[in-house]
Amino acid sequence: QVQLVESGGGLVQAGGSLRLSCAASGRTFSRYSMGWFRQAPGKEREFVAALSWSGGSTYYADSVKGRFTISRDNAKNTVYLQMNSLKPEDTAVYYCAAPSSPLLRVERYEYDYWGQGTQVTVSS
Repeated sequence: QVQLVESGGGLVQAGGSLRLSCAASGRTFSRYSMGWFRQAPGKEREFVAALSWSGGSTYYADSVKGRFTISRDNAKNTVYLQMNSLKPEDTAVYYCAAPSSPLLRVERYEYDYWGQGTQVTVSS
């Protein structure tokens, strides 16, 4: 059973930074791509960023491009989301997710495993 545990969320002022981490267990982490999604109150869960099994390919939602960076450390079975220049509209619960594919995936339905989420709140 794949388990994903996020950490690193919190309260930050607009313009600040946070780094989210997601520790994975239950399968060979380095064989699969990973992604981050977020869900704001009253809104659907939306794609944020994804990267391939090697980390060589990445993809970002337009709303975070140039501000967020997704990366992974396969030796630590961990994927990261570095978030800079945060805006109040980035406030959401952030979820780590894993598909059953080594290739980069961007659609929610392509992800099989989800973490419990970590709250990110950006104050203005």
